[in-house]
Amino acid sequence: MKKLLAGLFLSVLVLALAACGAGNKDEAGSTSGDKTDDSAKTEEKVTLKIGASNTPHAVILEQAKPILAKEGIDLEIETYQDYVLPNQDLDSKTIDANYFQHIPYLELQIKDNGYDFVNAGGVHIEPIGIYSKKYKTLEDLPKGATILLSNSVSDHGRMLSLLEAKGLIKLKDGIDKTAAEIKDIVDNPKDFKFDANTAPELLVQMFENEEGDAVLINSNYAIDNGLNPIEDAIALEDKESPYVNIIAVRAGDENKPEIKKLLEVLKSKEIQDFILKEWKGAVVPVK
Repeated sequence: MKKLLAGLFLSVLVLALAACGAGNKDEAGSTSGDKTDDSAKTEEKVTLKIGASNTPHAVILEQAKPILAKEGIDLEIETYQDYVLPNQDLDSKTIDANYFQHIPYLELQIKDNGYDFVNAGGVHIEPIGIYSKKYKTLEDLPKGATILLSNSVSDHGRMLSLLEAKGLIKLKDGIDKTAAEIKDIVDNPKDFKFDANTAPELLVQMFENEEGDAVLINSNYAIDNGLNPIEDAIALEDKESPYVNIIAVRAGDENKPEIKKLLEVLKSKEIQDFILKEWKGAVVPVK
């Protein structure tokens, strides 16, 4: 009888331990498996918040968004209507990067505001254009015509260089033309008057209101307001312009994998083909 009771007790104990072990194993396996999966998903998913002008920058980023999603990068796009807030928000870490400005503008912003930013890479060029409601060609511009420019000093060198390239003015020899100012004009055969008091985002409105005789407008604002630079401008900047639109980041962030992947996608053939097809030369991708 004692042997029988001992055997029964041993059997029950073994079964209890086995059940306990199986339960612990299943529970531990399930919990640990869930944690591993969730952790892997968290590690794979990266959110990248980037500030951009509406057109063409945000449009281009929207095309890149699904491609980046496949690479584990969730791209959040914050759009801006001006040239000041995107850099302020990048500095305050509200966004991780911005895409709206060219190199001379970035350099001026760093100089004026002490931003610790770097150029992570160039994406495209937007040729600046000369527009007029009153005249169909540059040759038609009369003596004493008023030319409206942006009040953004970083745009002046670019705009004046375009006017010089088209034979309308001559700039002082030996200067850095990207930093040229109105005072650097040494020859003005038609005695043009230059008005540089308009914010860049309002130049299209000035053109539509027939203010001045000709208006120089950045292509992103022109396109954003329904103008086609190739068809509507009476003259357009050469496609080899040095004013490349870039991805700007805080110093050190240019080496982050998600920033490098962003540039890789934006320079891909798929995105470059989209840019050429969408804007037909009004926006030109860079290699």
